[in-house]
Amino acid sequence: MKKEEIIKNILERGVEDIIDKKELEKKLKSGEKLRIKLGVDPTGPKIHLGRASQFWKLQSFQKLGHQVVLIIGDFTARIGDASDKQAMRTPLTEEEVKKNMEGYIDQIGKILDMDKVEVRHNSEWLGKMKVEDFLSLGMNFTAQQMIRRRNFKERWDEDKPIGIHELAYPLLQGYDSVMVEADVEIGGFDQLFNLKTGRKIQKIFNQEPQQIMTSQMLYGLDGRKMSTSWGNVVTIVDEPADMYGKIMSLNDDLIFDYFKLCAFYPEKELKRVKKELEEKNPKELKKELARAIVQIYHGEKEAQEAEKRFENIFEKGDIPEEIPEKKIEKKEMGALNLVYATGLVKSKSQAKRLIKQGAVSIDKKKIESWKKDIEIEDGMVIKIGKRRFMRIVK
Repeated sequence: MKKEEIIKNILERGVEDIIDKKELEKKLKSGEKLRIKLGVDPTGPKIHLGRASQFWKLQSFQKLGHQVVLIIGDFTARIGDASDKQAMRTPLTEEEVKKNMEGYIDQIGKILDMDKVEVRHNSEWLGKMKVEDFLSLGMNFTAQQMIRRRNFKERWDEDKPIGIHELAYPLLQGYDSVMVEADVEIGGFDQLFNLKTGRKIQKIFNQEPQQIMTSQMLYGLDGRKMSTSWGNVVTIVDEPADMYGKIMSLNDDLIFDYFKLCAFYPEKELKRVKKELEEKNPKELKKELARAIVQIYHGEKEAQEAEKRFENIFEKGDIPEEIPEKKIEKKEMGALNLVYATGLVKSKSQAKRLIKQGAVSIDKKKIESWKKDIEIEDGMVIKIGKRRFMRIVK
């Protein structure tokens, strides 16, 4: 890909807004080496496709020779960014943050050349910041400025708590930009307030304010914001078969966005996809999409195998050859206790709900009642939903 095409891709593909676009384009064409900042708070152990789209944007900058500066927010993660939160987030402990961080670099290395990435942890400077220095920084802002941001205003109007620590977060993120002398910062469009705060803080420290690039929101499989707690995410370390199956459950309205932001189809192919969405069964396009995404993170062979497995299990009704096993020595168990004993559900109440919904079967026969007594047989297979299996052994 030529330099002009890469620049066009940087400025347009998956971008919600740029401040200041003309200035950034000018700098990119000039050949000046820029410092491109992205901050990641390790609030969970796995990186999902929504976050990954920002790393692919960084990869484009990397191809042009710019310096990617990755800030691992090991300090700010303990506070939590309130940009998209409708309620106060439970603070993380230092131990929880460290555990979440363990696999981050390996995961990001699937996309970026980590040998050329400047990796920083914001505890380096925020953990040493004196109270008087923070207060001095805070004197440049007002409480009204913070509370007027959209989600805080909504919480204020609904009389929901707003923590003082949440008001401090934009200052800390902005100070990160000063410490790494960022020329450009990338973030979700819901982070725009934080990114603008960074520009103002850089001016306070006599630095040229960073250019801001906000990315389009990639919604979760069910159309809501991606959230691990809602189970609507696809992570870049999901097993190939699981990744493929999750994409096949994608809301039809999101197919085009996933081709654009996750499969990185060129404009010509995107036009074809848009046309076929109006003419074809969405399922066929989902299979193409699932195969493309699995191939990006796992390779062509694994993508083909994942597709074959999906077709065998979900289209032909086969049971996978390799499924986990659970030893149960009892001769008989109540359906509720049996399903819970598999470990495939988190609670008995979830087991009860799934049975009542008709989502649980034994050897391809649905369990009709959660009160039913089940005779335990060696080798019987319990299936929950579309993708969860357990073989019972005695």
